[in-house]
Amino acid sequence: MSGAPVIRVSGIRKTYGDTVAVDEVSFEVPRGQIFGLIGPNGAGKTTTMECVEGLRKPDQGRIEVFGLDPIKHAHALQRRIGVQLQEAQLQKRIKVWEAVDLWASLFDATVDAEGLLDQLGLSDKRNAWFMTLSGGQKQRLFIALALINDPELVFLDELTTGLDPQARHTIWGLVRDIAARGKTVFLTTHLMEEAERLCDHVAIIDHGRIIDHDTPAGLVTRHCPQRSVFVSTTHPDAAARFDALASVDSVTTVGDQLTIRGRGDDLVTETIHCLSEHGMRVTAFRTEEPTLEDVFLTLTGRSVRE
Repeated sequence: MSGAPVIRVSGIRKTYGDTVAVDEVSFEVPRGQIFGLIGPNGAGKTTTMECVEGLRKPDQGRIEVFGLDPIKHAHALQRRIGVQLQEAQLQKRIKVWEAVDLWASLFDATVDAEGLLDQLGLSDKRNAWFMTLSGGQKQRLFIALALINDPELVFLDELTTGLDPQARHTIWGLVRDIAARGKTVFLTTHLMEEAERLCDHVAIIDHGRIIDHDTPAGLVTRHCPQRSVFVSTTHPDAAARFDALASVDSVTTVGDQLTIRGRGDDLVTETIHCLSEHGMRVTAFRTEEPTLEDVFLTLTGRSVRE
């Protein structure tokens, strides 16, 4: 991980009665990165984020945001951070421009509100009531409120949960734009595809504990090195030819389709070379790379969508 840490979390623990929500969690978030805290619902993501934001006080451990305690120095941090909460709501009949104007009034210095609404695709909704907005428009409004004070650090908690694919991809583009402007983004999600597409670095949390952290590619390489190639061919010696390749672990056949599993970057190249060398006629060919979801299932043995 490169860059000076904007966030340092050391051994925090948070309990609610007999329930341990966060258990000895530690991580760092470098400046200018998109950092993802990922895991299933109920894993401790939101509680951890709320502790970092200063909304909850951990029972033990230490948190620093820009070198400051987020609870003791909440006022000093207020102008440097922006927060989008998972369960955020506004008055039904507050207009979009009114909400942005209200939030802007809380800070000494803000960005251009109209320009922000235009950037987030909300200019034509500036006079619309909150209750008339779609799910994606509401999320974009909450992002606008989080960005109105031009923060150095932005917190985004499950920002695309419940959105349709088109709205989700729009929000992803906005997050990338935030990072491209030099901001640091700390997001939580239980959607592995979201983390894989957006994050420079991720930490996987389950049952309140960090079970591993790395770049998305690093996690996949370490935990799920095997990849697959699917080939459809009627060549009688195909299975034996593929099985003889150095990078191949196994070959299974169902009808004319062969599933070739192996490790390393040479698997696909060796498979294609074998097809060419032996003149095999192919009717279908595709590859399948492991993903963060495969990593999560490998590490926890259960679905990420529980």
